[in-house]
Amino acid sequence: MGLYGVLNSGVSGMNAQSNRLGVVADNIQNQNTVGYKRGSTQFSSLLTESGSGSYDSGSVTTVVRHDIGSKSNTTATTNASDIAIGGNGFFVVKDAGGKTALTRAGNFVIDAKTGDLVNAAGMHLQGYSLASGTPILSMNSFNGLAPVNLASFGMQAHPSTAGRIDAGNLNSNDPDLTGALSNTNFTKASSVITYDNLGNPFQVDLYFGKTATGKWQVLAYNHDTKTPIPPGGTATPLTFDTFGKLSNAASLSFTVPNGQPFKLDFANLTQMAGDFVLNGRVDGNKPQAVDHAAIDTDGTVYAVYQDGQTAAAFRIPLATVASPDNLTPRSGNVFEVTPESGDPQLNFANVGGRGSIESHSLEDSNVDLGNELATMIESQTGYGANSKVFQTGTEMLETLVNLKR
Repeated sequence: MGLYGVLNSGVSGMNAQSNRLGVVADNIQNQNTVGYKRGSTQFSSLLTESGSGSYDSGSVTTVVRHDIGSKSNTTATTNASDIAIGGNGFFVVKDAGGKTALTRAGNFVIDAKTGDLVNAAGMHLQGYSLASGTPILSMNSFNGLAPVNLASFGMQAHPSTAGRIDAGNLNSNDPDLTGALSNTNFTKASSVITYDNLGNPFQVDLYFGKTATGKWQVLAYNHDTKTPIPPGGTATPLTFDTFGKLSNAASLSFTVPNGQPFKLDFANLTQMAGDFVLNGRVDGNKPQAVDHAAIDTDGTVYAVYQDGQTAAAFRIPLATVASPDNLTPRSGNVFEVTPESGDPQLNFANVGGRGSIESHSLEDSNVDLGNELATMIESQTGYGANSKVFQTGTEMLETLVNLKR
């Protein structure tokens, strides 16, 4: 080989340093990419057989490794669907073509067209639907996963089934009622709003009348028709002790028209020498759209409606592999499973060594800009030195050729 080997070695060295600089360039441009894992260039020598009287120089090859297994700092955000993994594991995502990959980039938002949670690279977050109860987990496959989609939870009505009086008082100094009990001679009135199966409001007017010392009667009327509500238009009589505390399990039960059986609990009602007060709460709501998503530390995704009510919609699993650094990086800041990395194992957050899911947080890139600039200088110096080898070999070869002339 001789001088030709020297030329080849110089070119090989320049190519290696070019590769190294390319990796540095990728790292620097992705220093602010969420969940990005830095690459590094590792050199490996390729030697040739040399005789005792001569030496044939070899070449060098490069292998790019990505520091995927290392943890990065997290940054707090104001978006509830921004999530980071506090520990081991990867989110499972799919691209537009339906190909599954792993990622640490959790900057998810609700896609306006599909309703899916997608990150900045357009990757669709995968999870297990909770629509039919506890999900069936496939430990070593992606079977059963579906895009985390909140569109199907929009415009849902929840019929009323229960209510309770959180704080209320009946004036103990009110006079006892005389004559037939009806809504016309009851002295105190209030109302509650319930909802039927379609989310239509149904207002119930409540009338309270004192029938004897420490005893009250409640009448319930349909606000629209002004007629008593079955059964009988009455509730359990209220009985108070000498301290003004309710001494019986009093409640009002009826069935909401086109709705569900409903029970209003009077447990916190008192009879004191004070003004009439009635504050309570009733479940159910009218149809409304999903306002945003909220994600718990165990990966449960809640649809948060405009009135603040929530519904558990999906649960996000985390995937782990035996050798994360052997995953193959792909466009979109995702990683592809390889035989060297091992098959993915799925489970939920905080299970089997997996980390927790942190909402309102994003994982930073693990690129250290100072180290990258130092590596850039080393690459530039190495490239220049290898170019000198090539230049010197060329000059020596030219001298050899000129001997013939």
